[in-house]
Amino acid sequence: MLVISYELSESDVELYNAAREMLLAAHHGENHRVAAAMRGASGVIYLGLHIGSKRINVCAESSALANARMAQEVSIQAVVAVSMDEHGEPQVTNPCGLCRELLRNYGAETSVLVDAAGEVGRVALEGLLPYPWMRASETEWTTLPPDLGARDLSDRLR
Repeated sequence: MLVISYELSESDVELYNAAREMLLAAHHGENHRVAAAMRGASGVIYLGLHIGSKRINVCAESSALANARMAQEVSIQAVVAVSMDEHGEPQVTNPCGLCRELLRNYGAETSVLVDAAGEVGRVALEGLLPYPWMRASETEWTTLPPDLGARDLSDRLR
């Protein structure tokens, strides 16, 4: 269940403004399309910028996370990414699936500013990725195979 809050704090707006300023300063239609800002547990804001080429792209969230980890930040409290709209104005953009998975590895308690159909809200990262990718050996449970019960499989194939 996705629980979203539309009551943003000054801290949320500050985070957005940091990402916005980064994108306005560095935007390039192909090479730098997204900027991200994340606040560590220390309160410090770390910035990231999409790095792209014809063959590979590195997301802004991952570069911000790398900056935070290099600074020895122990956890991430909040994150926002922005991309340009058709008028050249930065808008909140939702993290891609790879970033959701990457960020989840560094703390499911992180909050994310999201575009909820045109309105900015805040959600827990865990709400964006409730069933993360994990190896079977990494879980705390044993997953039973799907059970068709007494039904004959041939009935399902008709």
